[in-house]
Amino acid sequence: MILRHAVSIFALPVLVAIIAPALLVILFPFSVLWSFQFSTAISLLITGGLLAGIGFVLLFSTIKLFIKKGEGTIAPWNPTRKLIINGFYSHVRNPMHIGVFLILIGESILIGSLPLTFWTLLFIVGNLIYIPLIEEQRLAERFGDEYQIYKKNVPRWIPRLSSWKSNPQTLNPSNKA
Repeated sequence: MILRHAVSIFALPVLVAIIAPALLVILFPFSVLWSFQFSTAISLLITGGLLAGIGFVLLFSTIKLFIKKGEGTIAPWNPTRKLIINGFYSHVRNPMHIGVFLILIGESILIGSLPLTFWTLLFIVGNLIYIPLIEEQRLAERFGDEYQIYKKNVPRWIPRLSSWKSNPQTLNPSNKA
């Protein structure tokens, strides 16, 4: 199982948020960030670093939940067997994606690379389309009513301020006495 997790983590967030950006920066090394005044550049570096840092926290904490609670990987070819609804998932349905978005936005700001910014926008727009059209349909098929109840109570992109607490009786109607 450790190998499956390692492969899925490398194939998805590492490839998207680290390898692809690094290749873009190597292939297209021009950086617009350094043409700004020093104070603006420092502000952009701090902003980019904070966004990327928050993104890494979201990404690693959600991967940890997949390993501990989901009984599967983050990859669609080896999905979880259990619906994850705790941690950041009790506030927003896609914290892992949001984490990767923030990493890419932060990197784009830090490096100031136009090709990296285009990659970031392409990845975000692709996921904004893919998630509701494909991923959510697959989750509904796999988890049925449990996912539908979760979906009604937890927003897709804008986090709830308070965490959603599931009711075991509601999530699993077969538990009713």
